[in-house]
Amino acid sequence: MKPIILAIVLMNAVGMSLVIPLLPFLVGKYMPAEQVVVGMSALMSVFAACTFIAAPIFGALSDRYGRRNILMISLLGSVAGYVLFGIGGSLWMLFLGRIIDGLTAGNISTLFAIITDITAPEERTKWFGYMGAVMGIGLLAGPALGGLLGAVSLSMPFFITAGIIFLSCIAVYGVLPETLQPEKRTTHLTIGSFNIFSHLSALKEIKFLFILGMFFYAGLEVFQSNLTILLKDIFKWGPAYVGGLLTLAGGCDIFSRAVLLPFLLKRLNERITGQTGIFLLGTGLLFIVAAMLLSSLILIALAVICILFGEGLFDPTYNSLLSQSVDESNQGKIQGVNQSLRSCIRVLIPLGAATLYYYSPCILYIVATCSLITAFIMYGKNGTFQHATSGI
Repeated sequence: MKPIILAIVLMNAVGMSLVIPLLPFLVGKYMPAEQVVVGMSALMSVFAACTFIAAPIFGALSDRYGRRNILMISLLGSVAGYVLFGIGGSLWMLFLGRIIDGLTAGNISTLFAIITDITAPEERTKWFGYMGAVMGIGLLAGPALGGLLGAVSLSMPFFITAGIIFLSCIAVYGVLPETLQPEKRTTHLTIGSFNIFSHLSALKEIKFLFILGMFFYAGLEVFQSNLTILLKDIFKWGPAYVGGLLTLAGGCDIFSRAVLLPFLLKRLNERITGQTGIFLLGTGLLFIVAAMLLSSLILIALAVICILFGEGLFDPTYNSLLSQSVDESNQGKIQGVNQSLRSCIRVLIPLGAATLYYYSPCILYIVATCSLITAFIMYGKNGTFQHATSGI
């Protein structure tokens, strides 16, 4: 069953990333050139905001009605969103597509919940790492394929993306069994079951984990949302150099999750592995500060390697800790809350990062480094996690 899950993750990643190189050109059909960046930012923010609302809802529904049906609904929503993108015709159609896709966004959190259902606690970090590695492969292959198809037709890649995700839905229907048995499901739902804030209140026993994650992912989001503009403005890099560095980043992400993480887990426990990830990400952000002060391209490369290795070690460990913090009937809920908080970070951090970057890129990355120092200290002081598995 696990290979099937990995295949679905791969198809989703290829499909979602296939359209990335084409978005500026598609948005440019409906907006003046100088406003394209605003349109793209608005599309990403709308999607993240809708995911913030929808992820805990789909997580709670999967705990009540099972993973398989909710995963299919989520995938079909993505199919509809990308079909609308392909049809196009106006800017509001693009926003409608993003809204539909965002409001049905539950596939990632549901896939994580499925892996949790079928994997022993001590094996979850490794398999979460494999999921991330497979996703990284898809994110590398998708843009290259999208660029080639986009040269033929700007709309074609969006329809192909819809087709790939529809194939994922067929795979779920045809070969993926239900992993959450009826006796392990949540017995009832209330209005509060669909409210992220009520979820956070119910999960207050592990609020430390959520706070820790937000510090980590805030620092990571600064890097992800700001790197290309930093390379363009400070180091005067063109698209070819930036693309080469992003390829290096993708390779590091895959290697860290598929090779380095399983290697370390055989020799270190999850706590030390996760803390190592925080340390590497903080070191990488500090390297970026040093690279700006010293105008060093070598330090930029080292920064990217450290940051991607750090993410690859911490992210699966963090998801494993979350999954072990609640019982089987709440896995969808906790993964939904996690995805919702991540979406909130993707909305807010780029806005704050852009403001700080305007005044000083160095200050931005110093603040991001401080976020990781805080996470490292928090993790060290709470190294032994008490997993609350009842009463939630």
